[in-house]
Amino acid sequence: MALYVHVPFCNTKCPYCDFNTYQGIERLMGPYLDAVTTETRLWGDLLRRPAVTSVFLGGGTPSYLSNGHVDRILAAANEAFRLDPEAEITMEANPGDLDVESCRRLSNAGINRLSLGVQSLDDGLLRLLGRRHDADQALEAFESARQGGFRNINLDLMYGLPQQTMAQWETTLQRLVSHGPEHISLYALTLEDGTPLQKWVEMRRYPEPDPDLAADMYHYAEDQLEAGGYHHYEISNWCLPGLESRHNMAYWLNRPYLGVGPGAHSSLGSFRFWDVSSPVAYIKAVKDWDGNPFPPPAALTEVTLDTVPPVDLCEFIDEETRCSETMFLGLRLLEGIDLEAVSVGVECDLSARYNQEIQDLVGLGLLERGNGILRLTKPAYLIANQVFTRFIV
Repeated sequence: MALYVHVPFCNTKCPYCDFNTYQGIERLMGPYLDAVTTETRLWGDLLRRPAVTSVFLGGGTPSYLSNGHVDRILAAANEAFRLDPEAEITMEANPGDLDVESCRRLSNAGINRLSLGVQSLDDGLLRLLGRRHDADQALEAFESARQGGFRNINLDLMYGLPQQTMAQWETTLQRLVSHGPEHISLYALTLEDGTPLQKWVEMRRYPEPDPDLAADMYHYAEDQLEAGGYHHYEISNWCLPGLESRHNMAYWLNRPYLGVGPGAHSSLGSFRFWDVSSPVAYIKAVKDWDGNPFPPPAALTEVTLDTVPPVDLCEFIDEETRCSETMFLGLRLLEGIDLEAVSVGVECDLSARYNQEIQDLVGLGLLERGNGILRLTKPAYLIANQVFTRFIV
């Protein structure tokens, strides 16, 4: 399985972000660390120390943690699970938190892949996004990561921003590609309800993002990254050959994953569940579980999960949901899905089950089928949700 560790702390919360993250709660870092390492140990006991093929520290801002905290989290994962010696171990980082020495410490702790939240190389847009770094710091952080020993670095970028121009986007991409990161993720801005940026746009402080310009930016990125030798393997992700994100592949291939930390989601067996979101409530719940552990069950059940104090809610993944998710998650991968192979995995003939939907989408030019492989057509990349909704329960 894959392991996700949620770190809820941020020095400042970006105005576009609706993740379960908080600023101004640094006093909880110590208690959080005790709780997340304890939860990791208890899950290892409950699940009988399963194999883990990838670890992802996300947030929030994991690079905002104090020295030694990442070491403790990874040590707990090593003790609780059978961590693959070749496991991909990724940590998200804010460029403003990194220098050569901090990168060396992270590498020595066991992190072997960094994901830098660059977002843009235009200082005005970075201020709009509430980022703590400027363009120069972003490039310095990349070079610090290289000097600190990292040979697998992802850069996150955003496009379709209010007031963002094509010239700004072209400059950002050209500069970053020239530095040769191993992986690049591109995300179109979504104005999430309740976020400050959504309210600012609603108040006309900033213009609505232009979807046509965002589409042009995406197509420019496709051409620029292909010319730079990058493989476009998922709708929003490009990599140098062989350097796909193994952790994210587990999600897209609908494989099992465990999440620890406040609000972290998990999918194991026939169940999806998630921890309580409040860091204070989470810390208390883990203490309650540690004070009253129970023997490993014969199988993970809804009753078992109801007795795990940090778990807030749990849902059963029935056959219809599993088939649906296998289709629309797998179709995010641009090489497509082998319908016969994935049908074996879900014990259902997906080709027959979704015969009408597949025929309709092929007829609309949104899907193509050949040699048993079903994939998105290139014109469908930007409107893929119109495809995915046809398979959603």
